[in-house]
Amino acid sequence: MRDKVLRYIRKSALLRAGDRVAVAVSGGADSVALLRLLLELQAELGIVLGVAHFNHGLRGTESDADEAFVAKLAQEHGLDFFVGHGEVRDHASLRKLSIEAAGRELRYRWLSRLAEERSFDAIATAHTSDDQAETVLLKLLRGAGTRGLAGIYPLLKEPRIVRPLLCVRRSEVEAYLTSLGQCWRRDTSNLDQRLLRNRLRHELLPLLEAQYNPNLRQLLSDMAELARGEEEYWEELVQQHLAAHAGTVGLSLRRFSALPLALQRRLLKRFAENAGAVLDFAHVEKLRRCALGESRRTELPGGRVAENAQGRLRICEPQPQPPRAYRYTLRVPGEIHLAELGLTLRADIMPEALARELPPDSLLNAELIGPELTVRNWQPGDRFHPAHRRAAEKLKRWFAEKRIPAEQRQSWPVALHEGEIVWVRGLLVASAFAWNGEGDAVRIESYP
Repeated sequence: MRDKVLRYIRKSALLRAGDRVAVAVSGGADSVALLRLLLELQAELGIVLGVAHFNHGLRGTESDADEAFVAKLAQEHGLDFFVGHGEVRDHASLRKLSIEAAGRELRYRWLSRLAEERSFDAIATAHTSDDQAETVLLKLLRGAGTRGLAGIYPLLKEPRIVRPLLCVRRSEVEAYLTSLGQCWRRDTSNLDQRLLRNRLRHELLPLLEAQYNPNLRQLLSDMAELARGEEEYWEELVQQHLAAHAGTVGLSLRRFSALPLALQRRLLKRFAENAGAVLDFAHVEKLRRCALGESRRTELPGGRVAENAQGRLRICEPQPQPPRAYRYTLRVPGEIHLAELGLTLRADIMPEALARELPPDSLLNAELIGPELTVRNWQPGDRFHPAHRRAAEKLKRWFAEKRIPAEQRQSWPVALHEGEIVWVRGLLVASAFAWNGEGDAVRIESYP
């Protein structure tokens, strides 16, 4: 396995002599094997290693035990250890993502920042050929084109992410670790059948292998490699056409109808993406009919409109709609439904014994806020003093810091007591109204 991975690293030009590499280690078998393999190859490749672990905080003490395991592993091998933490559930709620997608977004954001701050040249992640097969099958089920079927890339450039284990199976990984006498952590969430990827991994793929094709994983991995080659070819060709025919006044349609159908579709899809519109196949076809003159205008996702005028295709930005102002009374305890956002807010009274098990800066002092709160949307000029901050700041600054999309800001919910903001969705509670560790506390939560 050592030689197999070394050949793959060299064939795919993943690492260079002198590289400082942050190895992303969760504690699971794949990432532990990646670390042990790179330690074996360290001298031969001429690289310097560090260990990076992101604690998602989703499994309580189990997550903390994973972190401790990885920290000890790094210490045993004399490697620098870096750890990051993220509020994955809050991020998922704020960005309307699945827990899995939110965790991935926060993890890669932290890894990218770590690489920049600590001068790492590359980040190594432990995706295997099994992960590749699962990803391709998942993309196929969701209706992806060849870009999606390209699956997991061995190398990404910004930030530079390398996947040296894409050439090996998960079974090989576990056999390798067993031969070393190296233990690893088992993530119980990987058995949660509510997650689509887990159902695909434990049910669909084994069924397809048993009843249709025992070599399916290899075929899916091969499909991904073929699709990546196709994408590299098309990417260069599409960029050439865009450079020659697209500008500030739109895409020239002078010779569009003479282009091959495949190039028409790819050109329009990339042109729309550059304008901020992500299109599925049906929307690409609508846009193509518009470009061919079968219609003068067509609607695109996100409120955008494409127009064919004077021999050029233009994509117009959506016209902003003024948000609807709202105001509700939230009883404590009690709940309200914000119809404008499709959200439910619930205020619960937490007895002192239970409150002590929760983060104190997420709780309000029950005595200070009284029996009810006013909930309304954010207004320009709103100021807020969250716990652990030195002073009050405009919420507009926090929106920018948290990268809240502009279209969501004006309808963002805040809760007030006697005109003062005490709670903002996604932030810590107000410093002056935070629970002090004694008596009852109030927790406000939002649900989609």
